[in-house]
This record gives sequence, structure tokens and C-alpha cells, in this order.
Amino acid sequence: METHILSKSTFMRGLQCTKSLMLYKLKPELKDEISEKQQEVFSRGTDIGMLARELFPGGVDASPETSYQYQESVILTKSLIDKGEKVIYEATFQHEKVMCALDILVKDKDGWKGYEVKSGTGVHEVYFTDCSLQNYIITESGIDLVDFFIVNINNQYIRSGDIDIHSLFNIESIFSRVNEKRGFIQNEIVRLKNVVETGIIPEIDIGEHCNVPYQCDFSGHCWSHIPDDSVFDVSNLKSPKKFELYGKGIILIKDIPDDYPLSSKQRIQINSHINNTSVIDKEKIQDFVQGIHYPIYFLDFETFNPALPLFDGSRPYQQITFQYSLHYKKSKKSRLKHYEFLGEPGKDPRKEFIIRLIKDLWGNGDILVYNKSFESGRLKELARDFPEYSLELENIILRIKDLMIPFQNKWYYTPDMKGSYSIKAVLPILVPDLSYNNLSISNGGMAMNAYEELQYIQNTRKTKRIIRHLLAYCKMDTLGMVRIFEVLEGDRQVEII
Repeated sequence: METHILSKSTFMRGLQCTKSLMLYKLKPELKDEISEKQQEVFSRGTDIGMLARELFPGGVDASPETSYQYQESVILTKSLIDKGEKVIYEATFQHEKVMCALDILVKDKDGWKGYEVKSGTGVHEVYFTDCSLQNYIITESGIDLVDFFIVNINNQYIRSGDIDIHSLFNIESIFSRVNEKRGFIQNEIVRLKNVVETGIIPEIDIGEHCNVPYQCDFSGHCWSHIPDDSVFDVSNLKSPKKFELYGKGIILIKDIPDDYPLSSKQRIQINSHINNTSVIDKEKIQDFVQGIHYPIYFLDFETFNPALPLFDGSRPYQQITFQYSLHYKKSKKSRLKHYEFLGEPGKDPRKEFIIRLIKDLWGNGDILVYNKSFESGRLKELARDFPEYSLELENIILRIKDLMIPFQNKWYYTPDMKGSYSIKAVLPILVPDLSYNNLSISNGGMAMNAYEELQYIQNTRKTKRIIRHLLAYCKMDTLGMVRIFEVLEGDRQVEII
């Protein structure tokens, strides 16, 4: 069988940007490295797809042994259909040099039906397009599909005992939608095959298409001409506005016109970069500091959100609190104390998390967090799921104050923050002797992935190592908050250039 020119993934890539399609075909070495977050998405999608097969058990897997043998899967799929198989996983078809694989192909009393599995919880417009391609190729290959379905996660499902596969997944027919797109699919196949056959990488400038519907994995190459301190670094400036400036040849922050409509915070950032000066509104910072009362509890949570609910009473993708770090100062001059909690792998950490947190936040005093909405949101969810502790948790919420405010409002801003007010941007400026750079786990995404990994690994040595790294990371977050607050109080000096 002749090799295909387009697959579902390259077809979708070409719809988004033909330059990306041809870079993929001709210069794959220019692709960005896969981030840990992206790899998690890929792995999660694979796991969900395998689990969804249990909706239609007893099928035959037509997957190729390697990604270079999809033509063999096409031949195998045809053979399985001819033999009378009723359920085929990764059924693969090719028509006019366009190839696609379907997650689950089922034949029942009504005829053949297609099921495409998505790891998300919604049905997005982009899904209709990729499923329309599959529907077109399969039917043009001689299989008369009588229906086509999206299978995705039901985020209202609450686990109780063993996972109920039929409650975990939603199954929605999109047959009419995919058939409506047949003409579009046919035309785009012709167009994109012609693009590929030119063998030329088209000249296409960057634009909003770089991130819609997906983040392009050639961004590092295509955006290499964009310097630091560009209009794309302006905080909270909408993407169309950024490209409006770019389209006018305005690339550097310093070149943004004085009369260009911006918010006061954006103007602070721009003036700071143009003049290479820092903004420190001492009066507002002093008012903020005076509104924080000792004893002070510096608190940070870590969560993970497994697609498959691991614990009774939890939903798919629910944020599960598994760890906190707490630094405590009784008074401005008192010795700093540290408390911490990390859930035991394999067990629901939430109840013990609540009990320990209530104990460690004893008495009165302000609770200082970085991004109040996150910690408050998780506490509200815990109060909902464990109502026996709702009163104590609600009282904790009332004591929370947000250390992010001075930086979010740009009362304290330096050019090196590059428009960001995250603690990862603020800490190196205010407390340069503290750094996440030497930590094996250095951000929340890595912590999330590490704890989820703990639920499955059996290696005791590796488990202990991950636990040690998780504790070190979360402790750094709250120690950093302590040191940042000391700078705001005026007890620690920082040299601002």
C-alpha cells in the first residue's frame, strides 16, 4: 500500500497553519521540546483512551507496532472487518493518501458506529473537525457508518467504590455535525495535499493562529525574531491588541505610542521598562503592611487533579489538596517556625490535610497566601466535601490575606519582572539569595505530576526521593513569602538597579 500524505494530526496542523505543516514535513528538527505539561496531556489522553475501551470490551486492537507501520494497520483493519469482528480498537483507514485511526469502531444491530475518545470534559468545535475527517475517510473507504460519537469525561461523576465506567464517560452523537462538514473536509484535503506536494515551506508570519486551537510546537522557530521586552510581554494586553501593534511594526515596548490606550497598570510597566526604573509606592505598601497583623501564618497549598478520580467522593479533574507548607511568626522579632503536611501516597489526603491544617492554624492571626483565590477556593471545596469541618474551614478563609496584592497592583514593580506578578517573578528580584533553580521540583506543575506519580510507583527509594523534593519545594514557597514580606516591612533591604 502506498504511503499516506496526510494523517489526521497533519491535516489538523495544516488547517491551523500550512507553514507548521511543511516545517513538520521538511524540518522536524526545528520543533520545540515537549514540555512536561504537554507530555502529561499526551499520557493522560492515552490512558483515557485505553480505559474507554472497557465501554466496548472484547475488541481487537489494530494499533501498529510502531508509528511507521500505519499502512499495516490499514490492512489489518480491513482483514478484521472481513472476518466479522464487531469491535476494533484503533481501526485505521486510508483514502486517497489520507490516513486516520479511530479509537473504537463498533458494529451492532444498526450497523457500524464510530467512537472517538477525548480526555477533556467538553465538546469543542475543533473536535467536530477532526471527527469529520475520520467520518469522511472511513465512509469513503467503504464502511457505511450509521452514527458517530464523541466519548469524553463526565466531570459531574462522583466516585463511590470502584469506578463506574458507564457513569465516568459521556457519549454524544455528532453524526449530523460531521456530515455537514463533508464538503469542507473534501476541499481542505485537496488544498493541503497540494501544499505538501509543492515541497515548499510557505512564508507565513506569526499571528493569533499560532495558539489557536493549539499551541504550535514550532513557536520557538517562528518567534525567534521577537526580542525581549516586546509588546507581547505587556501584562494583560489582549492578543488582538498585541498583534495590532506588531502589524504596525511596533515590536519593542519602548516604541508603543504615548497615546495608545492602555490601563494604568500597563502604563506603569511600560514606563518602567522605557526608563529602566523601578516603581515602589511606599505609601501604599506601608498601608498594606499595616493591614497585616501578627501572629502571621505564611501558607501555601499544592494540589493535583487526576483525570480519573482516585478517591471516593471526588470528581474527574477535581483539585485535590495533598500538601501544605506553613511558616509561622508570633511577632515581628520572634523566631520563625515551620510546619508541613504531605498526604500518604495511595490514600485520600484531604481529611488528614484538613485536620492537620486546623491544628496548625490554631488561635488568631492573619494567614498570608500568594494568590488568595486559589487557597480560598480549595478550602471552600473541602468544606463542601467534608461538611463536618465546614465551620473551622470557613473561619480560616475569613483570616486569609493576599501577599500578591502589592505586586499585582504594581505598587512594587521592576523591569526584570517582565509584567508578571507571580511569586516566581517577584522572589528573584526581592530576595536574590533564595532560588528555585537548584530544586528538583521547581514549580506547581512538576509538584502535581510528582504526587500523581507517587500513587502508582512501588520503588521505596524513588518514593522517598520524590517526597523529599516535594517538601523542599513547598517549603521554599512559604519561606519565599516570609522573605518578601520582610522586604515590604523594610526589615530586609534589596538593591534595585
